[in-house]
Amino acid sequence: MSELVVALDFKDAKSAIAMAEKVRGVAPWVKVGLELFCAEGPQIVTTFKEMGFNVFIDLKFFDIPNTVKGAVRSATLAGADMLSLHAMGGERMAIAAREGRAEAAVGGEGPLLMAITVLTSMSEEDLPFAVPNGLGDAVLDLALASSQAGLDGVVCSGLEVEAVKDKCGSDFLCLTPGIRPASVSDDQRRVVTPAQAVSRGSNFLVVGRPITGADNPAEAARRIIDEMNS
Repeated sequence: MSELVVALDFKDAKSAIAMAEKVRGVAPWVKVGLELFCAEGPQIVTTFKEMGFNVFIDLKFFDIPNTVKGAVRSATLAGADMLSLHAMGGERMAIAAREGRAEAAVGGEGPLLMAITVLTSMSEEDLPFAVPNGLGDAVLDLALASSQAGLDGVVCSGLEVEAVKDKCGSDFLCLTPGIRPASVSDDQRRVVTPAQAVSRGSNFLVVGRPITGADNPAEAARRIIDEMNS
């Protein structure tokens, strides 16, 4: 079963909480990104947990292993159910992240650790280095390395989910941003519809503006869930 994650990309807690209230009881997950986390800190995670949401902290950790270990430990203690870190950090960083999670997740498994492959806002032309075998192969190489390092899954485009599952196994999780209804156009590049993402095997679908910018966010979220389940 695929699950919907609503991206609460707001500048302050007041705006984010107001939106969360509108989708509470419809969407099971919310995403806290860099802007909101930097404005409000870990307390915003606590607030969403108290509202009954699962929380994806999307801070894309990418640093020396010991720093990432500490960051993951802190995010775990804050109540995160899922975290993002860059696959480009390599095996030692991934192992350190797992160690940080284990230290903080007393009596539990701790948050899912999801590795960023290539941002869905990027095309091959946007990369600052050449990818001789194409963007898709670069994503697969990063996904396989993340799987071998013991991470739970990757963040990738819906265009790449099937290939990731084929290479890393069906139990390896895929979180897909860049989910857009066919009528929506914005700065995302490698996009798919909700139905396409689910049919290709994505486990989590991250949706922001098509829900948070709608006149009725709860109804917009319901329509996306209906398409996911169809």
